[in-house]
Amino acid sequence: MSRAGVAALALALATGCAPGPHGGGGVPGASGGVEQGLASFYADSLRGRPTASGAPYDPAAFTCAHRSLAFGTRVRVTELAHGRSVVVTVNDRGPFVRGRVVDLSRAAAAALGIIGTGVARVRVERLRRAAGARPHPSRLRLGKGQRRGGPQAGA
Repeated sequence: MSRAGVAALALALATGCAPGPHGGGGVPGASGGVEQGLASFYADSLRGRPTASGAPYDPAAFTCAHRSLAFGTRVRVTELAHGRSVVVTVNDRGPFVRGRVVDLSRAAAAALGIIGTGVARVRVERLRRAAGARPHPSRLRLGKGQRRGGPQAGA
């Protein structure tokens, strides 16, 4: 590969890993990091359906979905245009839409005033992890000789 090709590949990889204009400023709680991006909220049709934590979705509860924070972690979500904030508990995984950093319950979205718009720019700050909350598997440190993926056949 030519030097120009290597340089182009390096530039593409570097910019592909950088946060975009709509957020992605780190993972909350990673060295005190704060994450910014878009928040959305759950559809009413999901009421009672199980979340990734196993708890049924309750639109009246102050809960959220986050891609990597441990279930039970409490976060402050601040709507950036007006400064309103809510404290919610992570009990689901998501959102899985580019640029979105958190999916909120209907009650949390209403408290932030985003029901009408559907999405809003927010800042997400980790407050604390609930006692007994398990970290996301990608955050676990493995001991010498351990591998991700659970028990191995024949072990």
